[in-house]
Amino acid sequence: MSLREEILKKVEDRTAVVGVVGLGYVGLPLAVDFAEEGYRVIGVDIDQAKVEMVNKGVSYISDTPTETLKGFVERGMITASADYGVLREADFVFIAVPTPLSKTRDPDMGFVMNAVSSFAPHLRRGHVVSLESTVYPGTTDEVIKPELEKTGLVAGKDFFLTFSPERINPGDPVHRPKNTPKVVGGIDPVSTEIVCAIYNKVVKKAVPMSSAKAAEMVKLLENTFRAVNIALVNELAIMCELLGIDVWEVIEGAETKGFGFMKFLPGPGIGGHCIPIDPLYLSWKMKSLNYNARMIEVASEINTSMPRHVVELTANALNDERKPLNGSKIIVIGVAYKPDIGDTRESPALDVIKMLLEKGAEVSYHDPLVPDLRGEGMDMASIDLTPSVLASADAVVITTDHSGIDWKMILGNSRLVIDTRNATSGLKGKARVIKI
Repeated sequence: MSLREEILKKVEDRTAVVGVVGLGYVGLPLAVDFAEEGYRVIGVDIDQAKVEMVNKGVSYISDTPTETLKGFVERGMITASADYGVLREADFVFIAVPTPLSKTRDPDMGFVMNAVSSFAPHLRRGHVVSLESTVYPGTTDEVIKPELEKTGLVAGKDFFLTFSPERINPGDPVHRPKNTPKVVGGIDPVSTEIVCAIYNKVVKKAVPMSSAKAAEMVKLLENTFRAVNIALVNELAIMCELLGIDVWEVIEGAETKGFGFMKFLPGPGIGGHCIPIDPLYLSWKMKSLNYNARMIEVASEINTSMPRHVVELTANALNDERKPLNGSKIIVIGVAYKPDIGDTRESPALDVIKMLLEKGAEVSYHDPLVPDLRGEGMDMASIDLTPSVLASADAVVITTDHSGIDWKMILGNSRLVIDTRNATSGLKGKARVIKI
């Protein structure tokens, strides 16, 4: 029996052991998905606190219920370790670690390379490795493959290697990993076939690509598409403001067309680990080929300028009331990057708060899902919203529209509201409302 046939047999009879490197927003749900399909999972993370929580069956990811995780841990289906050596026991190794930008907005491959170099000494014949982290086109073939082949093992012969980008939308109850197709591109057809085989047991459908580079580009297209369209509608919002038109009405009107138009909404900027970052991976790669990805650069410029625009809106609205921003009491509502989750990664609300503080405003915030911002380097905790607290503020700035917030109460007790999310649409109150 060939090595390919041995691995495929393990996939079919559920004896394949799955390793997941990185137990964060991508890795932990992935581990649970494999366990639900009958595969034993070994998780690896350099954060000892996460390892201990997983081994206790306690979830720190909102989309992964503790009850679900605990059940698999108690049955021995999921274990975690900070030691990469445990991956020798795994047949499949899925790498799902962060790929942020550096301070110069270049790709920071540190987490990926640390994970690969830490795993490499334990690479053995028969291993199937799949990179899930977002990277620039060519990374799997040009960076990951040579690093693993330093062991003397040959990709496509002794071990198999693919790129299969995550498609997780935190807080989305409809589009879950299991009912979302999964793109897979290998360094050779057999690598693609093997990873597609196990993903076809876990997700709606595995979509084979001709190469790892094509799969890498798919991920970047998905998020560049969103970033560019958000930038377009953000700029439209500014144009509508100058023209005295309600941008939200315009968007609703355009959506009635039913074809040739896809609805995107303006806001205070973009956040999360994907949309603000992934397009710049592609832009950076193209610079090495003497090509300027102009659309991406302009979109990034527009989106990153939106927090400043929100601060200017606030300052102008206060100025209309003969109040300076310096010394004004501002309450920012919602600091997560999107509604109904507690994730503040790259959240534009954080930039809004920092800019308001720099202008001398007295800033507090309310977010039922983010109790404090100490993890973001700010010594601030969420305050309770009461009629008296709202009445004492010079302005309220809405940056995240969590569904559990009483917007009517806010309008009824505030003097000035800057609404960047159209959260107060259709509601009435004494507050003067300025919309983005």
